[in-house]
Amino acid sequence: MITPIERTNAIEERLKKALQPSFLNVRDDSRHHVGHPGAAGGGHYSVTIVSAAFEGKNLLQRHKLVYQALEGWIGKEIHAIQINAKTPAEH
Repeated sequence: MITPIERTNAIEERLKKALQPSFLNVRDDSRHHVGHPGAAGGGHYSVTIVSAAFEGKNLLQRHKLVYQALEGWIGKEIHAIQINAKTPAEH
């Protein structure tokens, strides 16, 4: 079984590889969701990511890029994710 720290590190690595961020912060918020009906199906995370890959993209397109980078993990290792995606000019 993957530990919470290993899961957070893996999320970071996937995002770094896919989006080459100039800034990335992945926070495990799972402790705030203990007892939540879906909490057993993966962790709850907050991601702040700054990447040139978001240039010219709207909010939905940016979120899709993050979801694509985490493909196969949503609904398994990740139950919920809050995304704050910015371009370098917005950071």
